[in-house]
Amino acid sequence: MTGPLNILFITADQWRAECLSALGHPMVKTPNLDALAAEGVMFTRHFANAAPCGPSRTSLHTGLYLQNHRSGTNGTPLDARHTNWALESRKLGYDPTLFGYTDTSQDPRTLAADDPWLRTYEGPLPGIRTICRMDGVPSEWTDWLRDKGYEPPEPPAAAYGHRPRGPEYEDGAPVPRPLAWPAEDDDTAFLTARLIDYLGAAKGPFIAHLSLLRPHPPWVAPEPYNAMYDPAEVPGFARQGSPEDEARQHPWLAHQLSRKAFRAPADEKRLRRLKAVYYGLMSRVDHEIGVLMGFLRKSGLIDRTMIIFTSDHGEEMGDHWLLGKGGYFDGSYAIPLIIRDPRAGAARGRVVNDFTENVDIMPTMLEAIGAPVPFECDGRSLAPFLAGRPTPANWRAEAHWEFDFRDPADDAAEGRLGLTLHQCALNVIRSERWKYVHFTNLPPLLFDLAADPHETTNLANDAAHMPIVLEHAQKMLSWRMLHDEQTLTHLAITEDGVVSRPAPRY
Repeated sequence: MTGPLNILFITADQWRAECLSALGHPMVKTPNLDALAAEGVMFTRHFANAAPCGPSRTSLHTGLYLQNHRSGTNGTPLDARHTNWALESRKLGYDPTLFGYTDTSQDPRTLAADDPWLRTYEGPLPGIRTICRMDGVPSEWTDWLRDKGYEPPEPPAAAYGHRPRGPEYEDGAPVPRPLAWPAEDDDTAFLTARLIDYLGAAKGPFIAHLSLLRPHPPWVAPEPYNAMYDPAEVPGFARQGSPEDEARQHPWLAHQLSRKAFRAPADEKRLRRLKAVYYGLMSRVDHEIGVLMGFLRKSGLIDRTMIIFTSDHGEEMGDHWLLGKGGYFDGSYAIPLIIRDPRAGAARGRVVNDFTENVDIMPTMLEAIGAPVPFECDGRSLAPFLAGRPTPANWRAEAHWEFDFRDPADDAAEGRLGLTLHQCALNVIRSERWKYVHFTNLPPLLFDLAADPHETTNLANDAAHMPIVLEHAQKMLSWRMLHDEQTLTHLAITEDGVVSRPAPRY
């Protein structure tokens, strides 16, 4: 490779880790992502650091754990003092661009009181230039649909799930109802085409972020993807016999299952339809990845472009009687990660089983373009893995994530669980075998993942496992202490001036 490196950073929203045919999924077919993995590195134990979208993407874009960036909910502002990969890459002359959304809640102290970005949590990442906005107000796409002769509904967000009239699968239809628009005109194709237009005209090196909504709800897929997977044949659900049985595991879970938006439908035929279409949307995204890869090859950009594919978080999809993301189960946090580095041929096809996290993406991107990694970043560059080198010394032996279930606009969790606003939080430390969940002011959880991979049996109150609970509580305390914000902690003001002694935190 000659010349500066390009980066194409792709996220597909709400994609569970195991849903790749390269990993042996029994149903989902992802031939283009499989091909990307064969030419790059696939990370099999990759985890999001928060949920839902806003907090998770903040960790993804800043390299910070939630305990440091503190944008804990969809709508919690991101403090403007924090940097991110877009701001840092601009210092080297890159023009980072966005196709989609980042769900960044803006710091109100930096904006006028009447600024429209203070009416939505779906703001842009500071430092990024939006080429095509595609979020809860996909007006660019719906305007394009009108120009093509369609009649999209109002408001524009309704176009994501707009279907022709008729019965649904659970009401007797042979297949799930399709999206009203053909696949070549859906939101995934539209956004991918806008990116290709931009890349085809780009002058000089680029860093482009393609942020696709799918397979996020609404779970409505265009033909033929709506019927690609038979709902009757999808894998079953990891759950107890009833929601009431499931709720006995923990007070927080009982609260979550009491919320209609997060409880899976009782009609299993409907739930199977949702899961089948969820898979169909994954294959729909995979197809557009193939279109994009074809363009990169034809244009020659493939030889000087790092490609990163991941997600912001997973999806429960009926497991534990839940829908959506949040809490502590792996289904909400285990996500795919594939990176193709054109400079590292020796590592092609490598599969990495070490624990990696979304906070590692920003350091990886910055190191790849020769930018210094800010001291406050909690993640580590994945460059050694991409170069085919052994696992670095002191690499993490567990994954860590946080979930903040406070809601300044709704005190339901506080009332039901007897908590204050600031006690509505949990932390997770998850190793190959053990998973420990610590709540601020609720009982802890411990799972033996070797014996109980579906996380059904809480061992935290079992006397025989008290040493394991203590060990992991201590590990979690040490992890939090180690990752307290460190922006200026390597500096000291002395009579000789500023002394700087940067040191790794691992």
